[in-house]
This record gives sequence, structure tokens and C-alpha cells, in this order.
Amino acid sequence: MNIVLCGMMGVGKSSVGVRIAELTGRMWYDTDVVITDRHGRISDIFEYYGEPHFRALETEIVRELSGKDKLVISTGGGLVLKPENSELLKQNGRIFFMRATFETLLKRVRADETRPLLKNTGKTAEALGKLLAERTPIYEHVADYIVDTDGKSVDEVAREIVRLAGEEA
Repeated sequence: MNIVLCGMMGVGKSSVGVRIAELTGRMWYDTDVVITDRHGRISDIFEYYGEPHFRALETEIVRELSGKDKLVISTGGGLVLKPENSELLKQNGRIFFMRATFETLLKRVRADETRPLLKNTGKTAEALGKLLAERTPIYEHVADYIVDTDGKSVDEVAREIVRLAGEEA
């Protein structure tokens, strides 16, 4: 059974995923990192090939990773919005929605120019708020567990997820 982390950009899926892997001895994969390693920068993929191509690459990675066992998988912010992806991940995994407030997310992503869905909008707060409003109900729907991250350290969130997954840390 895999531990799958979903949630908005900036919520800490990568940092928490690494910590869960350290606590459990599992292998950790970040779908965005796998795509970057194989296909180049995500911002370039969006610019030259478009978002639909990027989403197809995500599904390819999900098919591959969901066929393995005992992984920690940190997903890109939009990955579970595609029903096929969340269904594949649920076949051999539990999905944990890492939730944070708008204010927390904004602090974390405001300075990051590499986020393609916020890049060049000139209105980071507005774009982030719109994405958060659209995505939160979907994250809540696909999640087996919801973990609030505000005011918690990476270690605290990781240990909570490990406990909910029924593993010792």
C-alpha cells in the first residue's frame, strides 16, 4: 500500500514526503521531479507543449508508480484533479490531502516564479485563491484522510500521516 500526498502547491508535499520516507524506510517519489528528470522543466513543458501534454505525462507517471508497492508519492498540485489519476492511485494507495489556509499557501508560493499556473499572472493572490477554491472540493473528495498543516512542522505532519497510515515511526 502506497502513501500518496495531494494538495495545493506550497503545502509541503515534497518536504513531508521525504520525511515520511525517512521515518518508514519507503522509497519516495515526487511526480513533478520524475517528469522534470525525464522531460525537462515543467515551466518549459507548459510553455512549449501546453498543460494537456503535461497532464498526460502525469498520468503516465501515475500508471507506473501506482503499480509499485510501499512507496511515498508526492503528487503535483493538479494531478488528482483528473479522475483517472486518483482512481489509479487509490488501487494501491491511501490518499492524504495536506490542507493549508490561503494565507499560509500565499506566503510560501509568492516568491516562487517557477509555478506555471501562477507565472506571469501579475496577480498571484487572485490566481492562487481561484485555484484553491476550485481544487479544495476535489482534494476533499479523493482523499482518504485530511491533514491540516498550518502551524505544524514537517516532522509533525509526517508523523501524523504515518500514524494515520497505520505504520510505526
